[in-house]
Amino acid sequence: MPVVIRMARAGTKKRPIYHIVAADSRSPRDGRFIERLGFFNPLLPKDNQERLKLDLDKIKEWIKKGAQPSDRVMRFLDGAGVMKRPARSNPEKAVPRKERKARAEEAAKAASAAPAAPVS
Repeated sequence: MPVVIRMARAGTKKRPIYHIVAADSRSPRDGRFIERLGFFNPLLPKDNQERLKLDLDKIKEWIKKGAQPSDRVMRFLDGAGVMKRPARSNPEKAVPRKERKARAEEAAKAASAAPAAPVS
């Protein structure tokens, strides 16, 4: 049974609160879970202590048993100092689209072909 540590949405419409749970990866996001490990309230300011509460002892136990945290939960654990989040590298993101690249080349050609105006 692959166990994941993930967020399950709770709260009312347009007022979300997320429970951080250990759940079977095959169960639905807001469905059955094994154990509640904390909560996250995104509506509170970032400096508020009640925005994120984690039971770090339970989380460490689940990680020892082989539970895999989701990307967002991994961010929380990295902030708490429990796990180190691996650096992500997406070199394709920095490559401009073909149209922008072509326009940039044309602008560079036009700038190099135009004579420099004398500075007075």
